[in-house]
Amino acid sequence: MDIIVSQLMTGLSIASILMLVALGLAVIYGVTGVINLAHGEFVMLGAYAAWALQTEFGMGLLASLVPIFIIMAAVGWLVEVLVISRLYDRLLDTILATWGIGVMAQQAVRLTAGGELRYVQMPESLSKSVTILGATDSAYRLFILFVALALFAVTWVIYRHTNFGLKLRAITQNRAVASSYGINASRIYRLTFAYGAGLAGLAGALVSPLKSVSPEMGTNYVVDAFMVVVLGGTQSLMGTLASSGILGELSGYLAFYSNDTIAKALVLLAIVVLIRFRPQGLFTARVRT
Repeated sequence: MDIIVSQLMTGLSIASILMLVALGLAVIYGVTGVINLAHGEFVMLGAYAAWALQTEFGMGLLASLVPIFIIMAAVGWLVEVLVISRLYDRLLDTILATWGIGVMAQQAVRLTAGGELRYVQMPESLSKSVTILGATDSAYRLFILFVALALFAVTWVIYRHTNFGLKLRAITQNRAVASSYGINASRIYRLTFAYGAGLAGLAGALVSPLKSVSPEMGTNYVVDAFMVVVLGGTQSLMGTLASSGILGELSGYLAFYSNDTIAKALVLLAIVVLIRFRPQGLFTARVRT
């Protein structure tokens, strides 16, 4: 029983990180249709922001979360205004543009902060271990799980129960018709992109105490995020939640019985097979015609 609970907690820990990273991408991709290859760099910038605020200004990680969200939302806003807004409905161009933005972000970090590994200190109050049903886990990992669920809940409420969410869903279903009713699609896209970038920055800040911070750290995260979004369905927040849990638990159990490399390969193979027979993902948003 202890082993089962321990593996369940490990899977939930992996799932919470996957959902943190994928949630911002799901919001951007599901609404605007932009394949944002710079999403991993947004995560990386959030981690560097946590390191800079802690090193230069003495701010603890918990105190820096709100400023990091605001900073990264502003970055996302600028990227959308200066680049993405000119490339909607041009899939290949947006892929190339966001890839270029990611490369530029990596090089900018190398020039300003250096290429060596950086480390963010974990909050002292969350550095202890917690025992649940005989299984021991880090209090900080449980905190990440709580934050991931809270951010999902906030995003769900915004999407389903606010005037902004109503406009957002209208544009997602049919931009032309929504615009004819006076909805400013450009403004909705801009705010959505900013919100998604802010979520990515929060994800980077929250995982930074668990991983060393480097300019290349975002590469693995963007791959994992796309796997979650594609598996769950590109326009389904509930699909993002479900696929994060499935992939987290599957990765945890496979890694326990083999190793991380084999587990990742098997998970990717399972996703490829599933997409072959269900290309729309596990969940699809209902669209009225």
